[in-house]
Parts: sequence; structure tokens; C-alpha cells
Amino acid sequence: MSDTNTATTAPATPADTVTGMVEHVLALAATWTHWDGRPAHVDGRVYTPHKAIRRVADHMVDHLAEMEARLVGEETQPDHWHASTVTTEADRAPFTREDLDEARSRLTRLARIWANRLDALTEEQLTHSPGDGWSFRRLAEHLEESVYYADAVGDLS
Repeated sequence: MSDTNTATTAPATPADTVTGMVEHVLALAATWTHWDGRPAHVDGRVYTPHKAIRRVADHMVDHLAEMEARLVGEETQPDHWHASTVTTEADRAPFTREDLDEARSRLTRLARIWANRLDALTEEQLTHSPGDGWSFRRLAEHLEESVYYADAVGDLS
């Protein structure tokens, strides 16, 4: 008797890792339009819907800038702001349907930029990336950790 559940799933590509992270974040964000205004206090920091979206987008931009600089042989420009420790007044604003639409547009486009760039790289470039720092494969895995910000706010349905 054969086992019909033996289908194997191909390992996620680095592009799949990034797009999957964004899908997770946006699924949670879809529950935030009725946020009651009380921030989440997690690991000694304050998180709100706007801050979670800002942190995910900033994290994606920061590492995209790093990858692009390394690919062309430029010095990277580190982020000195440490924005996860800062909660702005804008972060405390209500999270509306329009904010959700904006987040979907911004994060989906950033994920496509990442996916397109990662898919254009060779296995050698993904594994043995130029310049100092993590391999580009590891950068994609690191970006997946951005779900932390959305998970801090949680499912508010």
C-alpha cells in the first residue's frame, strides 16, 4: 500500500522567504483597523500598528540598500537611527483602512523588488555574496525575522 501523502515541498527560495514574510505581516495588519489605541509592550519596547509597518518597511529598505551597495562594490551606509527603540506620535495614530491599503501597496512593492533582485542572482552570489556581511541568502532569512514587529502587535480580530 503506497502512502499518498509523500509529496515533498521544495525548500523556499530566498525570494519566497521575503514575500512570505510580507504576506504574514499583511495578514495581521488586516486585523488592525479596529485597534483600540493601546500599544503593545514587548521586550521592553512599545509597538503599534503604524510602528510595525514602519519597522518592516525600514528593515527591508535598509538591507536592500546594503545588498545593492555590495553588488556594485560601494561601502554600505549603516542605519544609525535604531528606530525600533523609538515610538513616534505618528506611530500612535489610529490605523485606518486607508493605512492598511497604503501598507499593502508599500510592502507588496518592496517584496517584489526583493524577489526580483534575489531571483536575478546566481547561486554563487546568494551563497558567497560580495563585500562584508551576511550572504544574500542569509539576509533574506534575516528579513523573515521582521514578522517580530507585526507579531508584537498581534492578531486584533
